[in-house]
Amino acid sequence: MLGMFVIMIFSVLIILLMLLMNFLISKKLFKSREKMSPFECGFDPLSKSRLPFSMQFYLISIIFLIFDVEIALILPFIYFNSLSMFMVKMNMLVILLVLIFGLYLEWLDGALKWFK
Repeated sequence: MLGMFVIMIFSVLIILLMLLMNFLISKKLFKSREKMSPFECGFDPLSKSRLPFSMQFYLISIIFLIFDVEIALILPFIYFNSLSMFMVKMNMLVILLVLIFGLYLEWLDGALKWFK
């Protein structure tokens, strides 16, 4: 019990020593306007923070994510040997039909058109 306590105290001392060394080494010797700004890349922090982006890009990325998740849902069905192949194929068909129906609705809504 005493040995474990000594190891814990020793570990805490090493951590504190490392934090102190980090604090002393990382001191900046000079302060400039660029170093004191939140962005060092030339970005003006006082300008408008939100830039407009295309809603079409957002919708296409959501569709991509949905079809990416579809692959993750269908792939495990390949390895199900305990179920009958008919059930596996029916489950895959249901997943694909739901996705194709959703894609069809997006197409009818006009979400896939880049130019309106």
